[in-house]
Amino acid sequence: MPGFRKLHGTEMNRISAEHYCGSPKHPIVLMLHNIRSMWNVGSMFRSADAAGIEKIILSGYTAKPPRKEIDKTALGAQDIVVWEYHSDPLEVISDMKKDGVRICGLEITEKSRPYTTVNMCDFPICLIVGNEVDGIEDEVLQLCDDVLEIPQYGTKHSLNVAVAAGIALFELVHIFRRSV
Repeated sequence: MPGFRKLHGTEMNRISAEHYCGSPKHPIVLMLHNIRSMWNVGSMFRSADAAGIEKIILSGYTAKPPRKEIDKTALGAQDIVVWEYHSDPLEVISDMKKDGVRICGLEITEKSRPYTTVNMCDFPICLIVGNEVDGIEDEVLQLCDDVLEIPQYGTKHSLNVAVAAGIALFELVHIFRRSV
């Protein structure tokens, strides 16, 4: 049996917060619209940091840092990841489209495609995740250029929103890095 030893934090060659903030990011924006759980918000901040994306956009009634519930799961990522808040997602989506950002909902719809089928021409990209119960609102979904879905093989037809966002973010990063 191999002798695996966990690395301590000082052995992981992590970059400093200052270096991270000044380093290039993957051309991915994560929009959290009407997320009700602050723990989910914090978890997505942490995943966004690990994935090295450009920023998070919070919209609707999604809670904003600083909040102890967000801080508990974000573990400091809320202080490092660039984020902004817009009460109305429609306006910011329209602005991103004008800037050439492809808007993709993460949802199961009639015309959704597997999240693994994204290619380099889809970047820069904004991935939108919605409410834990109701998903992405119809008016937001109608503004999407595309809808991506994570295939489900069990009896449930959904994942926790923070888990789904993490899976999709890392696949998008993988696709982008493989192509550059």
